[in-house]
Amino acid sequence: MSKDKENLAVSLFSELFVADQLGRSLISKALPKGMEISHFYVLNHLSRSTGEKSPAQLAKTFHVTKGAMTNTLSKLEWAGFIHIRPDWDDARRKQIQISPAGKKAVEHAFAVVVPEISKIVDAIGEDKVRSAIPVLRDLRINLGDGN
Repeated sequence: MSKDKENLAVSLFSELFVADQLGRSLISKALPKGMEISHFYVLNHLSRSTGEKSPAQLAKTFHVTKGAMTNTLSKLEWAGFIHIRPDWDDARRKQIQISPAGKKAVEHAFAVVVPEISKIVDAIGEDKVRSAIPVLRDLRINLGDGN
């Protein structure tokens, strides 16, 4: 690898890591007390999905173990943000659905975060942001999340 390409790679990931940290901080401030950002990600996914999901499907989507996802789902169920029911076709499995309280939590977080992100879009410029989205999407796909 050439030195220029190496420097480009380091700069890209440095910017991504810092942007990720700042974005997580912004979202964390908008979440209900006690909700972790990983909980928000699951709720957001469920709020935008059609139908129910199994813990295994969610674990695969988020690239975590089934045990880690089960732990997250238990906390979300305890807080009333999701409903967990047996799978009628296979009682060993569960099906997950977001609850009205979970939808409300996601909506509240977005109501706080979207105006802040909109300010950032205004500061950068809509055209620059629009042109960055395909590059970010390609980056995500190449990092292994083809969804």
